Amino acid sequence: MSEGRCRLGACAAGALMIGGGLVAGAALAEEVGEVTTAIKLLGANHRIVVEAFDDPKVEGVACFISRARTGGISGSLGLAEDTSDASVSCQQTGPVRFRSALEDGEEVYSARASILFKHIQVVRFHDNARNALVYLTYSDKLVDGSPKNSISAVVIRDWQSPAPSTPPPAQ
Repeated sequence: MSEGRCRLGACAAGALMIGGGLVAGAALAEEVGEVTTAIKLLGANHRIVVEAFDDPKVEGVACFISRARTGGISGSLGLAEDTSDASVSCQQTGPVRFRSALEDGEEVYSARASILFKHIQVVRFHDNARNALVYLTYSDKLVDGSPKNSISAVVIRDWQSPAPSTPPPAQ
């Protein structure tokens, strides 16, 4: 085999990296839960997945994203194109500390929505005038993009540790 050609495993790994949208600095999400939206006889069901991730450059902010996942045989094999439907909600979870300088429109999360080129993304903007961080989720597609989007704003406030909760009185 010539050096210009790759072995099957190496080619597959490269395609997954390209298709998976691995971006330096983007957050990794953990699945919180899912609901089935349509039952498929063969392959995985269509579903909506809820994932959580922490902003990689802003300590004290967590985001939750819900997005559609296509099932069936092609979805089970990772070949289906997910719809562009997604929603994001971000909250302040502790004192806000900036780990490094922020860039408006910087990608903080990306997930593959098709085998190639389409991703669900979350980008961040800093609104100095309102002392807020604004998170926008949308899908991109190599050819025509997508108008579907959702935003969430986190007003940066002084963080007070909550008072210890007391259990309810016994009945």
